Amino acid sequence: MFLKTRLYIALTMAIFIIAGGLYLPVLREVGWTVVAVIATLFVVEFFALYHKKGISAERRCADRFSNGDDNIIGIHIENRFPFAVRLSVTDEIPFIFQRRDIDFRASVGKGRTKDIEYRLRPTKRGEYGFGRIRVFASTRIGLIERRFSCGSDTTVRVYPSYLALRQFEFLAISNRLTELGIKKIRRPGNKTEFEQIREYVSGDDYRCINWKASARRHSLMMNTYEEEKSQQVISIIDKGRMMQHSFRGMTLLDYAINASLVLSYIAIYKEDKAGIASFCEDFDSYVPPAKLPGQMQTILESLYKQRSTFGESDFSSLCDSIRRHVSKRSLLVLYTNFNGKASMERQLPYMKQLAKDNTLLVVFFIDNDLKEYVETPYSSTEDYYRHVIAEKTMAEQRLIVSLLRQNGILSILTPPENLSVDVINKYLEIRRKS
Repeated sequence: MFLKTRLYIALTMAIFIIAGGLYLPVLREVGWTVVAVIATLFVVEFFALYHKKGISAERRCADRFSNGDDNIIGIHIENRFPFAVRLSVTDEIPFIFQRRDIDFRASVGKGRTKDIEYRLRPTKRGEYGFGRIRVFASTRIGLIERRFSCGSDTTVRVYPSYLALRQFEFLAISNRLTELGIKKIRRPGNKTEFEQIREYVSGDDYRCINWKASARRHSLMMNTYEEEKSQQVISIIDKGRMMQHSFRGMTLLDYAINASLVLSYIAIYKEDKAGIASFCEDFDSYVPPAKLPGQMQTILESLYKQRSTFGESDFSSLCDSIRRHVSKRSLLVLYTNFNGKASMERQLPYMKQLAKDNTLLVVFFIDNDLKEYVETPYSSTEDYYRHVIAEKTMAEQRLIVSLLRQNGILSILTPPENLSVDVINKYLEIRRKS
């Protein structure tokens, strides 16, 4: 039982009235009458709230959350009291969110239900624990309230951003991927694989007429071709210390994982084979490229476990492992980050080895904080020098792109928030040229 502010106010007023009886005796009787009324209302409300368990609440949410996305959590409340109640509802969310605003007020009529909805945006993968739902109920009298502890402790897993997959899937099915910034790539006029022979339809390319089949059938027949399929797309994620930098609460590693998941889905949707690999000091995980129905779930479970380390990434180990595991020429999408031009040049020989037998696409990140700082005006000599250093760092990143291109290595320099869209556009461009 919890005493409400209204009770303290009423008792304080009664005390002042009784104290006034020292000067006006009739106020003493009025004061004690007020006390009697308050006591009566207190007993009535206590009996009304405690004679039965009249409130039940249930948390409704997915058994897994999507990292970096808004996940919907619902609370369903049922009032079993024979009268309307006023409720204060608090959900014990995981402490990692550090939010103090998950506290709701509601009025529920007798025998009615109430649904409350809010959203949480996790920024780290792992297991998150929810506690109980605390519901504080009071009547219209409002002198006391009763606490109901509803629901049970719940643990949910935070996976890489699978909600983005649903968005891409919906837009891909409805042919509206351009709404996300995915560019339309013109298909080449001549496809690479023969599909079938069919009858000529007005508007078909006359260069594809099969004259031998037309002579046999005494009507024009067409050769139809399809794009080459079943190419291998392998996302390689660097888990070294440079991937621990954060942007909007999420590390670069998490952005890379989310982009890898989306790219794998798009590759399978385009009937290519998608795989995943990760490395740091060692080559520690590998999902072979495939387009089987359960491949996306396998990739999702593999990405869920990835953690960054403070070690230096070993690109030589990556080269040896890729040579052992990948026998067919593939598109390797390497998500990494460089501390500067010197850092890239140390790894350049190994990236050239990767690009020798495969198509290598290196994806690294623009420093958003540095970019925003460069755009701010400077007012002192110290600010001027700081801007020069920042501009030099950004110029080094552009130089890295140029050096990679000179060595036959494709690259993307992108801000984290545009990573998925930029990688998919580049994949579609490479796929067309291949």
